[in-house]
Amino acid sequence: MKEWQIKQEIYHRLNPKPIDDLNKLKLIYTRENIKEDALKHFYERVEDLIYPAKSYFVAICYAAWISEDYQENFYDLLKDPNLLAGNDPYYKTYKEDPNVYDFLLENITFPLSMTGMTPDVKEYYDAEIGYE
Repeated sequence: MKEWQIKQEIYHRLNPKPIDDLNKLKLIYTRENIKEDALKHFYERVEDLIYPAKSYFVAICYAAWISEDYQENFYDLLKDPNLLAGNDPYYKTYKEDPNVYDFLLENITFPLSMTGMTPDVKEYYDAEIGYE
């Protein structure tokens, strides 16, 4: 296992309850407008959690930060079925859905700006596997 994976596993063993209480938020599942909904997460505050769009957004955030913090290959991370530690049933790897990922990667900039829902995901990332 790599360092970030070990941290991720330790975090989830020590914290079986997620820090973000999804019971307080409205969850929406829709296969319509996945690309646009996922892109919206990068630039706007999204009151409802729109799945699977949010999963693509979180995967890109995690891959970007892990690649920076742990010198991992960004695309290899997006192809890793365990990138999100098996905690997101809607997560698809880059290999499973390159069309959506390519659209998103063409429409965002790196390093990721702290706009939209990105700060929320960064807070979770830092708690889970942030680099120190």
